[in-house]
Amino acid sequence: MSVSEAVLDPAVKAPLVVRPELAGTKPSLIGLTREQMADALKDNGVPEKQVRMRVSQLWHWLYIRGVSDFDAMTNVAKDMRQMLKEHFTIARPEVVEEQVSNDGTRKWLLRFPPRGAGRPVEVETVYIPEEGRGTLCISSQVGCSLTCSFCHTGTQRLVRNLTAEEILAQLLLARDRLGDFPDRDVPQGAMIPSSDRKITNIVMMGMGEPLYNFEAVKTALLIASDGDGLSLSKRRITLSTSGVVPEIYRTGEEIGVMLAISLHAVRDELRDMLVPINKKYPLKELIEACRAYPGLSNARRITFEYVMLKDVNDSLEDAKELVKLLKGVPAKINLIPFNPWPGTNYQCSDWATIEKFADFINQAGYASPIRTPRGRDILAACGQLKSESERMRKTERLAFEAMMIAGHGEDD
Repeated sequence: MSVSEAVLDPAVKAPLVVRPELAGTKPSLIGLTREQMADALKDNGVPEKQVRMRVSQLWHWLYIRGVSDFDAMTNVAKDMRQMLKEHFTIARPEVVEEQVSNDGTRKWLLRFPPRGAGRPVEVETVYIPEEGRGTLCISSQVGCSLTCSFCHTGTQRLVRNLTAEEILAQLLLARDRLGDFPDRDVPQGAMIPSSDRKITNIVMMGMGEPLYNFEAVKTALLIASDGDGLSLSKRRITLSTSGVVPEIYRTGEEIGVMLAISLHAVRDELRDMLVPINKKYPLKELIEACRAYPGLSNARRITFEYVMLKDVNDSLEDAKELVKLLKGVPAKINLIPFNPWPGTNYQCSDWATIEKFADFINQAGYASPIRTPRGRDILAACGQLKSESERMRKTERLAFEAMMIAGHGEDD
């Protein structure tokens, strides 16, 4: 069974959802570890002998049932629910806008409340359905500090890191909107995968550099992969980094998810320009960290992302150097047709050039898929995520090439 062929309007917008409770200062239980949740309950008068049981109850309701209202926790005593409502929140973020592409890709613009003396912030989360899988692309920061020269998202300044709660909330909200919790209905006309779950894979590949927000990302991903809750296999979770070498080692040791590297060049002088973090962590150090990543095998490969830029990094010599660079590293190489955006100085490589590049990589023994554009009519492709205040005009969007976020992580 394939995904539904229903054709939806290019941009189906949801109205602004006014959520007064989000403006408060109550802490959220979402994103807390079990230990942190236990401490929060004890601090609010829950007897020591009840804490473990209460944490188990809350964990079930938050991450298996997916509730966002304490009153829905029917096996929790009424006075306990009242205490929880007075001191905590489990509310979802505001949905400022929801867009649905003709190909089934969905993009949500989410608004989170102020933190401390800050202001409300917005991030984008993208869902891509395929036959047999559905991939959710999650943001880790508001904006980005890396300023990669070919990336539209990188033109937005870094505002702040997202909390573990805010990272997890993207997954919870997407599961809400897709009917992916028990007793929830799938949206009418939605394109969904043929798997039991609507969201089978997640990628930390949205706005921001996840490894510059390591602790919050770690906490969120460990909760997402917890077998007594959201229960996503770590082989179905992919963290994409531009190359923060010290935290690549930590990711392997402390999180253990699949790894993707935004490579894009095989020579330091070019990568210094395309991906400026290379000046701090050059290719030799980056590849050494990849070789040392725990559990690498032909069945558990690192994905290397390589955007195809015309007359910049797309020559046959570049392909040869790429094979040489990755020799001995179990790897898959995703070739990404460049996504143009207003003001960019780059162009997408010619299709014949991309195919020639891919053929050489394949003949050298590396899987080298060419990414199919997805979600381009709603500006949901990689490198095109940006908050509402700096979005491109709708009339410009149809002109842009895009690549799909899907295809990361294992199928089983």
